[in-house]
Amino acid sequence: MTRSRIGRTIWLSIKSLMLHPLRSGLTVLGILIGVSSVIWLLAIGEGISAASQRQIASLGARNIIVRSVMPTSDNFEGGGYGLTRDDYQRIVETVPTLETAVPIREFQREVRSGRRRLEGRMVGCTPEYPGVVKTTVAQGRFFNQEDMDDESNYCVLAAEASEYLYPGGNSLGRALMVDDEFYTVIGVMDPRAASAGIGGSLAAEDFSNDIYIPISTLWRRLGDMEIIQKPGQFQQDVKEISQITMAVADVDDVLKTAEVVRDTVQRGHTLDDFTITVPLELLNQARTTQLMFIIFLGMIAAISLVVGGIGIMNIMLATVTERTREIGIRRAVGAKQGDIVSQFLAESVVLSVVGGALGVVGGLFCRPLSIGGREMMYRFFPDQMENVPDLIRTVEPVMVGWSVPLAFIISAMVGVVFGVYPAIKAAKLDPIVALRHE
Repeated sequence: MTRSRIGRTIWLSIKSLMLHPLRSGLTVLGILIGVSSVIWLLAIGEGISAASQRQIASLGARNIIVRSVMPTSDNFEGGGYGLTRDDYQRIVETVPTLETAVPIREFQREVRSGRRRLEGRMVGCTPEYPGVVKTTVAQGRFFNQEDMDDESNYCVLAAEASEYLYPGGNSLGRALMVDDEFYTVIGVMDPRAASAGIGGSLAAEDFSNDIYIPISTLWRRLGDMEIIQKPGQFQQDVKEISQITMAVADVDDVLKTAEVVRDTVQRGHTLDDFTITVPLELLNQARTTQLMFIIFLGMIAAISLVVGGIGIMNIMLATVTERTREIGIRRAVGAKQGDIVSQFLAESVVLSVVGGALGVVGGLFCRPLSIGGREMMYRFFPDQMENVPDLIRTVEPVMVGWSVPLAFIISAMVGVVFGVYPAIKAAKLDPIVALRHE
């Protein structure tokens, strides 16, 4: 078929479709929705997956996190549990692939500055803490080894805690009261986003009320016992270390080192009172889940394209019935079966291609429309939106580059596949019978 003939066939197809603009428009709408759905669903799935992977990656791909957990077995009769100073020393001395290990002890305490009070989280740690957890000091400094050795009453505040306790002023050098002890503020951290819980491995954490002090000072001033008093609840929580965060020198050694650390800690424990989280392992699992998620969403979107294709076939079969006499005339003046097939197939492909092109345009508006819709939800339903998980409230669609050409190509193929049968049916009509059709 020559180029001019192809062009004439397409032009005739467009003219035929324009004879019934509403019917053709509705058919195009079906394909438009299908193509847009493919692009939107894949973009939303990619956005959710990317946000989840960023949270896991923020824990550090080279890090291993060991946390104390309260035993649930019947053998636990109360008292101390979890990680100990001996565990920390054993890990540091016997695991050669470790680059850094930071012991962390956390206490909930009310802190005061003048008349301002804050239910803060005292975090006892070592000077290596900012480097291991990928956070930085915005003002002043973090405490050093000399402060550790002297058990100094120095503290470093989270940015939000500093702003609340010392509004409108520099907090450096100011006094902060915890229980009956005064601490001197020597630094303020950069703002740090809260972390969402990761399955059963790691609980969600809010760092906005953190007060960091040398762990040697915390052990000396606060000890190992924390009294938790709430209405109807009195609990003694006795543990030496809440968490040990370790950084491995080489990322290839992370998984092997995690097993060594597990065995090392387990040797000193008879209770199931600690858990190990390996961000690298979670990251690999998240990537596998992302692939499965994208395939699942792609299959859902593909179903809508198939529905659009069925719409095309339905319209084309009705068109063949309506234009039976026209087919008979064309065959009578010399048109071959191939010409009839080409004409009806061209009409089917034109519908799907136009629908696919418009669907791509609709898909490109995924991000701005999603953000606009979320802002509108915040405006009209602020209370309900506050209860939505952070991951969902903050997620933004990420356009998957290959989804645009893939959705368009599939829409064109839908036009061919679902247009073949009506076209062949039209071509096989007996010319004499077709001419007698009323």
